[in-house]
Amino acid sequence: MHILVTGSNGQLGNEIKNIASNYPDYDFVFTDIEELDITNNDAINDFFEENKFDILINCAAYTAVDKCETNKLKARAINVLAVKSLAIACSKHNMGMIQISTDYVYDGLNHLPYKETDFTNPQSFYGETKLEGEEMLAEFCDNGIIIRTSWLYSSYGNNFVKTVLKYTKEHNLMRVVYDQVGSPTYAADLAKVIIDSIENLTFMKGIHLYNYSNEGVCSWYDFAKEITEIKGIECKIKPIETFEYPLPAKRPAYSVLNKSKIKNEVNIEIPHWKDSLKQCLKKL
Repeated sequence: MHILVTGSNGQLGNEIKNIASNYPDYDFVFTDIEELDITNNDAINDFFEENKFDILINCAAYTAVDKCETNKLKARAINVLAVKSLAIACSKHNMGMIQISTDYVYDGLNHLPYKETDFTNPQSFYGETKLEGEEMLAEFCDNGIIIRTSWLYSSYGNNFVKTVLKYTKEHNLMRVVYDQVGSPTYAADLAKVIIDSIENLTFMKGIHLYNYSNEGVCSWYDFAKEITEIKGIECKIKPIETFEYPLPAKRPAYSVLNKSKIKNEVNIEIPHWKDSLKQCLKKL
């Protein structure tokens, strides 16, 4: 099995690199913009003609949620148009494709965990582009998996965990919103699930849509409190409401994901977010 991973220098791509050696039957090729610019259609076509793959895992995305509101052309180029080009190339070369999406495709108005069949209504341009990316895969590729995830973090890249660690070590007080609720996702756990989904699913049966995050529910405030307590950082975490910390992009107030489908179909057990956070913090 030959697997191409795009966007491999990001959080998720790096975590897949870490576990690739655990799957000796799989031959991984890792690329980022230096090796393959996925916004360049000609580059994609040339790369796929010169190399043979069975699966594409697209970890590339423009995830700067607030910057998406002003850098709309860049957001669409990476989150929509590049996905379309990759999906077309995968279809042409009879490949399966895995696309990573987000809880931001939901509007956050639910009071129960979101199922894959629930109504999508993104409230930010980032969410809009990620939903369009899902639609590109479904329209232009015959065989694939879409995984919607939430609050992704790891020991790599920029994320909430690393922001909290840096800020609280330099300040005595950190204000964090408590009225946005969801589930953190350790990218290392998601990486394993992605590879497990290849092992457990047959790509020749259409498009599979899944929700995935770690188990458990918390607010951003709870998340920050847990980070500082595990690391023994003496910084006061103050709960605030969203309106007290205005940002360009609107966030869903509630984006807890129902993961029953992926647990049943891919046959996985999902760690609790606190347990996975401890594992990540050991590396930081």
